[in-house]
Amino acid sequence: MFGCQQVLINPNYELKAILEFICGESNKLHNCGTYYARQLYFKTGKIPGKFDLNRLMASNRHFQAMYSQSAQQCLTTVAESFKSFLGLLRGITQGTVTQRPKLPNYRKPGLNLVTYPKQAVKLKESGLRFPLGNRVKTWFGVDSFYLPMPSNLNFQEIREYRILPRNGAFYLELVYKIEPVKSDVDRGNVLGIDPGLNNWLTCVSNVGTSFIVDGLHLKSLNQWYNKRVSRLKENQPQGFWSNQLARLTEKRNRQARDAVNKAARIVLNHCIKNRIGTVVFGWNKGQRQEINLGSKTNQSFVQIPTGRVKDRIAQLCEQYGIQFIETEESYTSKASFLDLDELPTFGEKPKGWKESGKRVKRGLYRTKDGFRINCDANGAANILRKVAAKLGLNLNGVSRGSLIAPLKVRLWTL
Repeated sequence: MFGCQQVLINPNYELKAILEFICGESNKLHNCGTYYARQLYFKTGKIPGKFDLNRLMASNRHFQAMYSQSAQQCLTTVAESFKSFLGLLRGITQGTVTQRPKLPNYRKPGLNLVTYPKQAVKLKESGLRFPLGNRVKTWFGVDSFYLPMPSNLNFQEIREYRILPRNGAFYLELVYKIEPVKSDVDRGNVLGIDPGLNNWLTCVSNVGTSFIVDGLHLKSLNQWYNKRVSRLKENQPQGFWSNQLARLTEKRNRQARDAVNKAARIVLNHCIKNRIGTVVFGWNKGQRQEINLGSKTNQSFVQIPTGRVKDRIAQLCEQYGIQFIETEESYTSKASFLDLDELPTFGEKPKGWKESGKRVKRGLYRTKDGFRINCDANGAANILRKVAAKLGLNLNGVSRGSLIAPLKVRLWTL
């Protein structure tokens, strides 16, 4: 299992010129490789392998302008994207893929990721030394550049280095191996997670606990960003972009990444504290692409990074030895958990099916016997019921009290 840490680079004038040069050459080489692969596919129906691309592009001036291993990694990415394209086409034939994929296209003019393998980078007194290759040394008299080594990482454990350009800034990504952590958890203790918007993650367990990770602040940040972008693009031509828009976008993206990491860590800490060894996440594939809740709600719902927080929770669960299960969540919000309503799968609802309770107002669900519980907590508990029989889970510990008043956790006020 591998982890990744991003470090913001604060380059001086000379270093910034070097980073822009190698990232620009990476972008051009990527497009050269894509052009050859597309033409080969159009004419023969075949795609080139990574070794074929490396051999054919070795004389390309953009290949020669980069360090050889970085150039090879750039072309390997191109080859893998076309290989994935063919794999998705086979998936359509086999019925495992529903949306027809698009042939990999060219990158827009600009900058692209540059990757250095472990053996290419050396740790010197001045920091991490990144080579530039003989051709650059001939052209500009520069053979390398230096970046600071993060103090919280061990140089020997780093497997890969990436120079990532994004919204006018440069980041150093360090990929390193993560050792698994042995946790004192019980697979019979389970936590169900119902993702939403205002209540970003509603969590209910069979050990009598429940909490809600609040999403209102993140939603507010996203709305402010959209309004600001709309104002700056007003009366501007299609595709308009500026340094101010880049700064705004980068700030919003950092806030979203911070929210994802905080939310995932809250879920993990809760599991470890309560010895919960199984996490069940409710997720309908394609719900972001196919949802239709109106233009305003769609904008908020689609842009909130729920998929990323799901993946981050899964990554942490793998690291700490916690079982992570993803299940579809159809009818979990309508059915009553306390009344044990049947939970059909989407498209397989029995004729005459009707829920026992109903949603009386925003955030409140009334059961058949008149008990009022939290809507999202009811959905999270029903997500547990979706997999309870398959996993042999005992849900008697899901108390009515945990469904009535789950604790609300605000990300940035902890």
